[in-house]
Amino acid sequence: MGLYSLIYLTHDEHVLMLYRNKKEIDINQNKWIGVGGKIEANEAPMAGAIREVKEETGIALEQLVARGVITFVYGDRLADYMFLYTAEVPTKAVIESDEGELKWIPRNEVMNLPMWEGDRYFLPPLLEEKTAYIEMKLIYNEHDELIDVTRFN
Repeated sequence: MGLYSLIYLTHDEHVLMLYRNKKEIDINQNKWIGVGGKIEANEAPMAGAIREVKEETGIALEQLVARGVITFVYGDRLADYMFLYTAEVPTKAVIESDEGELKWIPRNEVMNLPMWEGDRYFLPPLLEEKTAYIEMKLIYNEHDELIDVTRFN
């Protein structure tokens, strides 16, 4: 079981997405996702999200908007929990990430990117409705195939 943050930063009509292509072993290999990562021991989820944004993008934020929790089940592993956040940022300037390629994608093109199939269930309300709170469970088999989606709101 792991606790993770997943943050979607926006600027004007663009969303900052991360193409995971730099690590040899990466469950997210060749997929586009938001920025974020593992919440450290004894770290509050929002504090972890703010830290991850700074580490991966160079953008210093003081606050994010909590947008939901995704229970992510993959094969026989214990569930991971991803805390979703969004923030509008004042600049598109980002640093180079060792996680992958950061790119500002027009909001209306985000859903055309290669991504986890389950992301297609939570991203539309996350990106289109500024106040939507999302809670769902996504179950994948060991072949990366989405086999069940449960929405709780």
